[in-house]
Amino acid sequence: MNILLLEDDLILSAELCRFLESNSFTCDKIYDGETFLRQIKNNTYDLYLLDINVPKINGLDVCQTIRSFDKNTPIIIISAYGDISDKKDAFTRLADDYLVKPFQFEELLLRMNSLLRRKAPSDTTDQDIIRVDDLIINKTEQKVYRAGNEIALTLKEFQLLVYLAEAQGRTVSKQQITEHVWEHNFNTNTNTVEVYINFLRKKIDKDFKLKLIHTRSGFGYYLSPL
Repeated sequence: MNILLLEDDLILSAELCRFLESNSFTCDKIYDGETFLRQIKNNTYDLYLLDINVPKINGLDVCQTIRSFDKNTPIIIISAYGDISDKKDAFTRLADDYLVKPFQFEELLLRMNSLLRRKAPSDTTDQDIIRVDDLIINKTEQKVYRAGNEIALTLKEFQLLVYLAEAQGRTVSKQQITEHVWEHNFNTNTNTVEVYINFLRKKIDKDFKLKLIHTRSGFGYYLSPL
């Protein structure tokens, strides 16, 4: 099981990771919320441990961002804040559990194992999620997020985006797109593919400096942060 820890106390972070690793977990430690959100773009974890009072983006905002595209991975808040209002705020943002510092590591382990056991077999699998930089595509729920914000797509726009994403940076031709997305249900001499690529660019790339949808002149289109 892979755990990602957000904790800016260097001593506590190191001790907690050593404890988890001694109990057959792997543990990556991050010290600020901004780096934490970058870390989860291209890595998969089984459970998140979040301190609240950390630099750049606090743990509650990190929790809320995660829940905007991932409803299933367990989240435990570990914080020195013990007021009921703090706990209410965490659970409002869909954290699964809340543990007040200082706490016994063994108690944390019990709570982690309880959440991991309860994780439903029907939860979204790794194969259902495609990540390209800060773009996240949930194939099961047919939802798309960029930088934590949901993007509304039509069915054909979604199918086209998934096809480009599953090519993993390879260029796909207009002919290949018509075969897989439209199944030859229109004349390939029309500009339908170009029109839908333009639709996607307006929704996926327009408001971002980093463009993900690219044209390779004479060959086709590809999806990549490069």
